[in-house]
Amino acid sequence: MTATPRPISRRVEHLMGMPVSLALRGEHSDDALARDAWAGALAVLREADRVFSTYRPDSYVSRLARGEIGVEDCPVEVAEVLDLGAEAERASGGAFSVRRPGADGRVRLDPTGVVKGWAVERASAALAELPDTDWCLSAGGDMTCRTVDPDGAPWRIGIEDPADPRRVLAVVPVLTGAVATSGATHRGAHVVDGRTGRPPEAVASVTVVAGSLTWADIDATAAYARGPEAARWLETRPGRSGLVVWDDGSTTLVEPVTRAAG
Repeated sequence: MTATPRPISRRVEHLMGMPVSLALRGEHSDDALARDAWAGALAVLREADRVFSTYRPDSYVSRLARGEIGVEDCPVEVAEVLDLGAEAERASGGAFSVRRPGADGRVRLDPTGVVKGWAVERASAALAELPDTDWCLSAGGDMTCRTVDPDGAPWRIGIEDPADPRRVLAVVPVLTGAVATSGATHRGAHVVDGRTGRPPEAVASVTVVAGSLTWADIDATAAYARGPEAARWLETRPGRSGLVVWDDGSTTLVEPVTRAAG
């Protein structure tokens, strides 16, 4: 039997240089509890921006990058994010890095590739307190979703065509999980291969579906950074599935694996 779709309440705010949106459906989709949960999620994201923004000269990460303070002087979340970045760098063979080579040849601390998914996943904890309520929290196109009833209607997540963002290439049904996409369509060549310092070749976008938005976002960025190796590398990642769109418009579907290769 197909579940009857429940009305959806939507909210949106601009934070961390991107639109952050929330869709709610169920018992507490549009009441005081929903408003409080949304406010709690936004508070987490504002704090992440205060600590991690590379555009704010007074953020802890900006001060850390300039050598004014050490990691021990920062909130404990900074060490957590840097540890995740180091783990991702090892897993990706150096393609993913929180230390970004600049045009002047200098290497700068930039944990952006970790922070967005990590922060949104942390923010979603405020929504998890809503009983009998489904939610989908999105930031810059990456999202984490929950559906209370395993037989309920899934969230339908569109994957856009990097050559024409008005066109949807595929729709991913997600009950509870996360979807993240990395590419150059909206922000230009902001992702580089940490091994070369140059934007990747051959690949147009990588979308990853996983249980955790932190790792969906990291792995989408890492796979994209690996360029022509994107699909082969993503196939080795446990519990991930995804869609790689190549420069010529062709696609490769990556099915989930239950354990790491080897």
